[in-house]
Order: sequence, then C-alpha cells, then structure tokens
Amino acid sequence: MARQSKNFRDRNPVVVGAVSLTVIAALVFLAFNAQSLPLIGGGTVYKAQFSEAAGLQPDDPVRVAGVKVGTVEGLALEDGAVTVEFRVKDAFVGDRSEAAIKIETVLGAKYIALVPRGAQPLDPDERIPRERTASPYDVVEAFADLSSTVQEIDTAQLASSFDVLSETFADTPEEVRTSLEGLARLSDTIASRDAQLRDLLSATRQVTDVLADRSGEFTQLILDSNTLLTEVQERRALIDSILTNTQELADQLSGLVADNRETLTPALQQLSRVTEILSRNRAALAETVSELAPFVRVFTNTLGSGRWFDSFVNDLVPTIVGAAVCTTAETSVTGCSATEGGR
Repeated sequence: MARQSKNFRDRNPVVVGAVSLTVIAALVFLAFNAQSLPLIGGGTVYKAQFSEAAGLQPDDPVRVAGVKVGTVEGLALEDGAVTVEFRVKDAFVGDRSEAAIKIETVLGAKYIALVPRGAQPLDPDERIPRERTASPYDVVEAFADLSSTVQEIDTAQLASSFDVLSETFADTPEEVRTSLEGLARLSDTIASRDAQLRDLLSATRQVTDVLADRSGEFTQLILDSNTLLTEVQERRALIDSILTNTQELADQLSGLVADNRETLTPALQQLSRVTEILSRNRAALAETVSELAPFVRVFTNTLGSGRWFDSFVNDLVPTIVGAAVCTTAETSVTGCSATEGGR
C-alpha cells in the first residue's frame, strides 16, 4: 500500500521554522557576499603594500590605463606599511604588476593606478611589495603642515637673530652688509605681520579642509557641468539654426519697413495726432464717461422688463378722498386701486 505524504499543516512547526530560518540566513549571507561568489562575483581580490595610505579610502576606483576595472575593498596597517585590498574584474594582473596611488581630482580624490606586468598571473594570497608601489605627495596635507609649522615659529626671536647677524657682519664688504640688512628688514616685516600671516595660513587650512570634505560634491558639480556642456554641444546645430532664422527675420522686417516707409509714415503721423487730441481732451472724456453712467442705468431699467418701454409720470391726477385714486398713470397698467372715503 502506497504511503500518503503529510499535509503541510500536519508537519512539525518547529522543524519548518528552523528550516525556514536557515534558508533566510543563507540568503542574507549570500546577498552580503555576492561579490565573492565564483559565478556572479565582482572579480578577484588582490593585495598591495604602500608606504602610506595618502588619503585612499574604500570604494575608490582601481584603473588600468585610465579604465576602471575595480574598487578598493579595505585598508589595514601591517608591519609598518599599509596593506590595501582591491578587487579587479575582467583584467589581467601579472606577478610583476605595479601599483600607485594617484590623485584623481584637484580636490584630493584618489585612485589606484594598476600596471599589469609579468607572464604569470598574480597569486591573490601574495602582496605587491612596496618596491613596486608608490604613494603621491598630498598638497592639502602639505599646506596644513605648513600652517602648523609657521604657527610654531618664534618670529620675534627670528628677527632678533637676523639683527645680531647683521651687526656681526657690520665690518664686511658693502655687498654682504646690504644683503644682511635686507634680511633684517625682511625679518622685521615678517615679525610685524605675524598676526596677519597666522590668520592667512589658518584661513588657508580651513579652506583646504572644507574642499577636502566637499570633494564628492565638487566632483558631482564638475560631472553635471560636463553633462550640460555635452548637451549644449549636441544642440549646437539647433541653436545655430535659431540664431540664423532670427537674423533672417530681422532682415525681412527691416526690408518690409523700408518698402512700406512711404505708407507707414503718414499713418504713424496721423496716429500721433489722434493720440495728441485724445491727450488734450482727457478731462472731457473722463467727464463724459462719468455722466454717461446714470443714463445707461436708467435706460437699462426702461428696457429691462420686456419688449416695451416701462415709464411713469408722478402726480398726473390729484388725489381725491373717497373716490378712486390713481397716484401713477402707467402706460402699461389698465386699472387703478380704489379706496373708500369717510373711514
């Protein structure tokens, strides 16, 4: 007799829950490590040792001949050197390859320039040694160090030293004394401008810090500007056509005015005279419009009841007590109201 399979509702919920949690945990682990998978991963991870990081950060690009082939995975300090892990996809990395940290933008963004060399592929477990790597000279850090160094200089002592040196060489030839006196004046100038120089270097350091912090935004601004210029370049023919058509329209209008100048001149002169007359009679026109308003209102009431004139005359017949009284005689009314006298 065939064995019947259990319904899903009849299965042990503990086992079902444990299996479901295991599957979910495996899917989450694979999602976070998708780049390390052999089939759908993002390439091979290599390592290189540098004398210093030079501002390199994770997710910075790795380029071969200017083409992006990967990204930086992480940095670690090992044996007095910086070990950089980077992932490369669809590019050959030989066992004699060289790597260098270079500046990508003027704002300090970095990238790894990889030079593949060697006949055999590089073992991912081996590092590119420091002999085949290079780090850039960081201008931003140099300015920051300069400001810190200058702030520590005792300018008063430096000026005094130059003065003593000038007095010591007082009996030397004229050329040497002149040079030393110039150095003394230079030191005095530096000492007198010490506060301004400190403020200038401090402001310079703040500017470099702000530019370094806003590196991504400035890079995006440059990319957006490049996109705008590309769009303008693509629309150059259309813009040129619009300008050409506008010029042709202006030429045609100029020709039209020139051809009809004899007709337009008298018309414009007559129009000028008309406007002059209207300007002189502005007050009379305003009074006419003001006086016309009551007439229009009454005339509208007269014709507003239908296809006849509706009007009335006051006190046409005098009022008589005890008789039929008509206080108004309307041309459209056929009778009058009557009141009894003696009440």
